[in-house]
Amino acid sequence: MAVDHYENFPVASLLLPAELRSPVQAIYAFARSADDLADEGDATPAQRLQALEDYEQGLRTIAGQRPALVEPAMFAALKVAIDTWHLPMQPFHDLLSAFKQDVVTTRYADYAALANYCSRSANPVGTLMLQLYQRPTPDNLRASDAICTALQIINFLQDVGIDWQKKRVYLPQEDLQHFGVDDAQIGAACRDENWRELMAFQVERARALMLSGAPLALRLPGRIGWELRMIVQGGLRILRRIELADYDVFYRRPTLGMVDWLTIAWAAINMARR
Repeated sequence: MAVDHYENFPVASLLLPAELRSPVQAIYAFARSADDLADEGDATPAQRLQALEDYEQGLRTIAGQRPALVEPAMFAALKVAIDTWHLPMQPFHDLLSAFKQDVVTTRYADYAALANYCSRSANPVGTLMLQLYQRPTPDNLRASDAICTALQIINFLQDVGIDWQKKRVYLPQEDLQHFGVDDAQIGAACRDENWRELMAFQVERARALMLSGAPLALRLPGRIGWELRMIVQGGLRILRRIELADYDVFYRRPTLGMVDWLTIAWAAINMARR
């Protein structure tokens, strides 16, 4: 199993309280299907943007107490989750904003631009989960943002080759230039010293970001705390896998097997003992 941001929803986790399974599934269905509209299939960019605009209209109909005209069952379930748990609407609009950006933006000038994208493509997930668990304090939201952005960046690092096939490069252009790497090298899957230094820098930045948010997993009580400890350690384990592969994410894309999950579980337990 690889780390994918939307696969980090605890949709079917035994750690998820029964009363939260329905709203989490509703949020996941919205995020996953909207992301697929931007990425999957053979639609043209214009068709993708229109489909995402239809999702925007679906959100507006929820706010206006009217049934959605697109994916009615999905939006009906989402409306129940939003109304029952008093979820804010902005995170859903932020997700759609990021997915639309994926249709039209294929490069990011610097880390600030990439982080801005992550603030809409990833961070809303954590915001909504904290809202469901009734823990959306300013400190918790800041830590959640760090974890979610780190997860998104880790996904980019392991998927450099896959994203290249979609004509996208999520590594900041200023970092490519600094380490002497260009698009042609990515296209050729060239893993020279410049590439390794570039990826080592990216891995360390993602690790530092994840660790900065990790205390949230110890602050949150019960099941959500354990769920988050596993997610944090899973992200860190993927970073370690990238290092062990000597930064070859083209032919040795990191995934997590049984031994990795045992390592992750042990690390999560040790987090709780600190």
